[in-house]
Amino acid sequence: MNMERQMNTVEIAQLIAQSGGAGRFEGEDHGSPVSFFFVTSPPGKGASKHRHPYIETFVVIEGEIEVIVGGEMHMLHGGTIAMIPANTWHEFKNRSTRNALMVNIHPVPRMVQEDWTPELDASEVRLHANR
Repeated sequence: MNMERQMNTVEIAQLIAQSGGAGRFEGEDHGSPVSFFFVTSPPGKGASKHRHPYIETFVVIEGEIEVIVGGEMHMLHGGTIAMIPANTWHEFKNRSTRNALMVNIHPVPRMVQEDWTPELDASEVRLHANR
């Protein structure tokens, strides 16, 4: 049997159980060039400010998601696809009265994320001032 043509499957429930929150699929672990989060956020919950060195694609399936991208607030609803620019600080929260469902796609086999801290903000202000 040709192993290159064998389909691999992963149970979403297993991903959620392993991460203790959003299901985290690292493509590299499963022979895929793409990674993603399977997000089931309760009302008022989401991800704090962070960024990635590549475009992240949000596929909102159910719910109302407040996304702040580069300091600008946007509302996304079920049926919306949004592309977050590379290296742009962003965060999101579920503003629905029920759990939201979204898939956040990372076009890399292993996700890379930098979480925001106040120190990072201060250093970026200094970088812009020196230009």
